[in-house]
Amino acid sequence: MQYPHIPVLVEEVLKYLAPVQEGILVDGTVGSGGHSEAICEKLGSKGRLICLDRDPEAVRLSKKRLALTGKQVSVIKASYAELDNVLKDLGIKKVHGVLLDLGTSSYQIEGSGRGFSFGRDEPLDMRMDPEDLLTAGHIVNTMSARDLEMILKEYGEERRAKSISRAIVRARKIRPIETSLQLASLIKSSFPPSRYKTKHPATLSFQALRIAVNKELENIEIFLDMIPSLIAEGGRLVVLSYHSLEDRLVKRAMSSWEKVCTCPPDFPTCVCGRDPLFKCLTRRALKPSQEEIELNPRARSAKLRAAERIQS
Repeated sequence: MQYPHIPVLVEEVLKYLAPVQEGILVDGTVGSGGHSEAICEKLGSKGRLICLDRDPEAVRLSKKRLALTGKQVSVIKASYAELDNVLKDLGIKKVHGVLLDLGTSSYQIEGSGRGFSFGRDEPLDMRMDPEDLLTAGHIVNTMSARDLEMILKEYGEERRAKSISRAIVRARKIRPIETSLQLASLIKSSFPPSRYKTKHPATLSFQALRIAVNKELENIEIFLDMIPSLIAEGGRLVVLSYHSLEDRLVKRAMSSWEKVCTCPPDFPTCVCGRDPLFKCLTRRALKPSQEEIELNPRARSAKLRAAERIQS
């Protein structure tokens, strides 16, 4: 079976995840199972891999793919922000490694039909989990110009957020904005031709809407808050991010985990403890080689950061 999504930085993921042959590992965003398949090749006969994804189609694809590995794999429809509850339900207190790949997979962009791509004429949906209520179409057609501007500016770092949001509000008074192609064309009309020679002008706006619909930054923060309590001493965390907002959260968390608390022992509001929680294994984020980018252009913006748990 051919899988459309090419996993990014596979060798680096395996190097830093350093799977314990008989340990419990987690792939928090399994997608179509590319990274998980590579991890399974390193697992021993008693090793276990737990895979999560919000997208039911990703769960279906990865179950089929990983069943062929012959390893002990559980694929569960859940967000990585629910990892603590998933492990509790499985009777697991600590795991030995966690991978989080925060990218949108190729099959979601090209084959889901949910409007992730500004090059396809699809319903303006953008939900990773079709059972969620909020859609990109709802945001675009109901939010005020000011709220739209805030979303585009905060989540997309879009400099033309004000003019785009005003154009959206004007257009929807004539007819609802229902498809991804309709929205992309509208955004493009807000840019002078000289401004979109290198990338489509809707790129940042579509990113912002996807992040808002799926609460991606909130979920990352929830995950980073819980993960120190879920990884066993010596266990590893590996995170792949694809834009500055994600990477900033991961970098800040890993940096704070390394710091020794300087609060007085009886300081009433201190909850961080007096010892570092993790040791950073990547002082600078790792990026794909030019060779990998040529083979897989979607890898160009990937950054890998890794840390090792040093305190129980």
